[in-house]
Amino acid sequence: MFNPRYIISNKLLSNIKRITEIVADLNNRSFPKIVLYKMERRAREISAHSSTSIEGNPLPLTEVKKILKNKPEYVRDSEREVLNYNKALIELNKLIKGKERSLDVERLKEIQKMITDGLIEEYRWGHVRNEPVFVNNPKTSQTIYLPPDHQDVNSLLKELLDFLKENSQKIDPLILAGIFHKQFVIIHPFIDGNGRTARLATKMLLAKMGLDTFNLFSFENYYDQNVSRYFQEVGLVGNYYDLRDQVDFTSWLEYFTDGIIDELLRVGKELEKETVNPDTTLRDYHKKIIDFIKKNGFITDKEYSYLTNRAKPTRNLDFKKLIELGIIAREGKGKATYYKLK
Repeated sequence: MFNPRYIISNKLLSNIKRITEIVADLNNRSFPKIVLYKMERRAREISAHSSTSIEGNPLPLTEVKKILKNKPEYVRDSEREVLNYNKALIELNKLIKGKERSLDVERLKEIQKMITDGLIEEYRWGHVRNEPVFVNNPKTSQTIYLPPDHQDVNSLLKELLDFLKENSQKIDPLILAGIFHKQFVIIHPFIDGNGRTARLATKMLLAKMGLDTFNLFSFENYYDQNVSRYFQEVGLVGNYYDLRDQVDFTSWLEYFTDGIIDELLRVGKELEKETVNPDTTLRDYHKKIIDFIKKNGFITDKEYSYLTNRAKPTRNLDFKKLIELGIIAREGKGKATYYKLK
């Protein structure tokens, strides 16, 4: 039975309170669609770069952006890693938006398959390992950790997932997500892709806490800023069977929540900056449209023409901008077209 050891230190408690405050603030604010779209794309770029960089991918962020934009047909392994991770982010975000946030062994296999597609032997895609695996120091290439024997992996995974399920209403979701992340890395259930799978699956768990800005969030970025510290906190050094009864999750949970705060603050600043720019700023004529709809329930182009001296093509652009910002919606067709608040 999996029974992780940790304490709710003053730092951890303070971090959880801070995260709750920031999340509540972000969730209670409304942002233009065009801003959220740009932020989502940027978060995927940062996540795809950071999470693969942690594992040794040499591509800089500028190159990652080009690859994700152009999606070349013929790619090197380093480029495929980035494309695979981006694809996994998109698929998981679709699941979360559809309120599908369950995490089981099959979901973990699906994630691992997506990120290792074309990078390892096909028979190892989406399958729990049935052979030994070793964790090497990325700098020295020397083995520093011996994970559990493959015969024990399935039972250890089951214990971890059962722990999440049994405590979903008892333990703070931040703590559950953090415990999952570290224990999954300790178990090392796949022959490859364990770190990337852990980070993607942890994102799904974090979405359960009501973080509506999941798709804008890239906590991998925090880990990539100090990879040595990340490996030191998340992993073990030695033999699993010698260490399993000594693992204390407290330090990792403090570091884990530090990273979430850091990333949430970054997202908040970016949203503020993006919200105040020419693409999102409303002019007096935009406000006339909104005020008219609030008073009358809807507006037509003909009615708008009485409120302003703007030409028809320009009026169309005004309506289009408010639609893209998610403020109004278009109804009807042709001459029967009208606009109302969304």
